[in-house]
Amino acid sequence: MKHVITSPKAPAAVGPYSQAVELNGTIFVSGQLPIDPTRGEIPESVESQTIMSLNNIKVILEEAGLEMSDIVKTTVLLTDIGDFAEMNKAYARFFPDSKPARVCYQVSALPKGAKVEIDAIAGK
Repeated sequence: MKHVITSPKAPAAVGPYSQAVELNGTIFVSGQLPIDPTRGEIPESVESQTIMSLNNIKVILEEAGLEMSDIVKTTVLLTDIGDFAEMNKAYARFFPDSKPARVCYQVSALPKGAKVEIDAIAGK
């Protein structure tokens, strides 16, 4: 059975979707923009945006009783693939041991002018 997951510690969805959905023990976290949930602002640097997006994923997973090490796959969207190394450096701090599968794409634009958006799939 499908179960919607919402964390008050993450920014609200900017459209008609859920922060995350659980189905049979698998958590599908929607793409997280690097929005600071307390101020509603997006940090400037790609490094800070990556950290913010992953922190938002982290609190959503915590709401579901999971940790970052439970992530099996992520998708990273960048508005400039030239920012790959800066994103990767920040991203690596969240996965020191249990590295998920990942794809990374350059896209022409992201909502709210963000440079980074990250989604995740995690399992119990």
